[in-house]
Amino acid sequence: MYIGRVADETCGVAQAAAVMGDWWNLLVLREVARGHVRFDALVAELGVSRKVLTERLTHLVAHGIVAKVPYQERPPRYEYRLTPRGQSFLPVLVSMQDWADRWLLGDGSLSATAAVDSPEAVRTRALPGGTVPADLTLVDSGGAPRDPVSPDAPVTVLFTYPATGRPNPLPAGWDDIPGTIGCTLENRLFRDRWPRFAAAGAAVHGVSTQRPEEQAAFAEAEGVPFPLMSDVDLRLAAALRLPTARIGQQPRLKRAVLVVTRDRTVRHAIFPVTDIPAAVEEALTIATAAAHAL
Repeated sequence: MYIGRVADETCGVAQAAAVMGDWWNLLVLREVARGHVRFDALVAELGVSRKVLTERLTHLVAHGIVAKVPYQERPPRYEYRLTPRGQSFLPVLVSMQDWADRWLLGDGSLSATAAVDSPEAVRTRALPGGTVPADLTLVDSGGAPRDPVSPDAPVTVLFTYPATGRPNPLPAGWDDIPGTIGCTLENRLFRDRWPRFAAAGAAVHGVSTQRPEEQAAFAEAEGVPFPLMSDVDLRLAAALRLPTARIGQQPRLKRAVLVVTRDRTVRHAIFPVTDIPAAVEEALTIATAAAHAL
């Protein structure tokens, strides 16, 4: 921990900075959250020297941020997995990304969408070819852990959205923020086309940062036939570096649509979603083609 001024001994910011303040610590944690849990994979993703990576991993293990888990005995090989302490830091990482997307890479305006050529749009459209981590689970509207990628369908369509206004009212000024309007419409469009997705062999999962009980009330009221899942802990957002916006004192997922195959590979990404009906139809077309190809 931090050793310095006496006044900082009880300062959480100082103590957290002492453990996580190094550039490489943050980037290592970012990559482990993305599912790059083996040493060579981390070297490849980060472009860091093996010496520096060894030092950073040793530091993170010593502070209980990641755990060193054996996956092979001869010769001994290890994976680096987030501990509960490390997982609890993910909202901080996502908040840092959100702050930078808005204030360093953007013009400072609050938005639940993005320009087509924005850094966050480029980042999201680069997701195809990547994977959803195998150990990632969200909480469904029934309060149970659920894999965001369906194990029972060759293809899963994941659509993320900021929030629905039912059952609880949305924050003041919600409709004035670009990209917020249309969450209920999007759910209804996926609901109405769900038989076509199912006939094509595609599962549909909706994801927001709303609480599971809110999602359950909305799903019942709207007759949503597919699972809605809560990313309130921002595990999916961190794993895929999804674009977010802090609205009403809560991080919200921006609207995006991903097509993911059963082997957890992202095949297609739509962001920004500027035409919701067109995005739903595009997702159906891509999912149908992907399912038939498998």
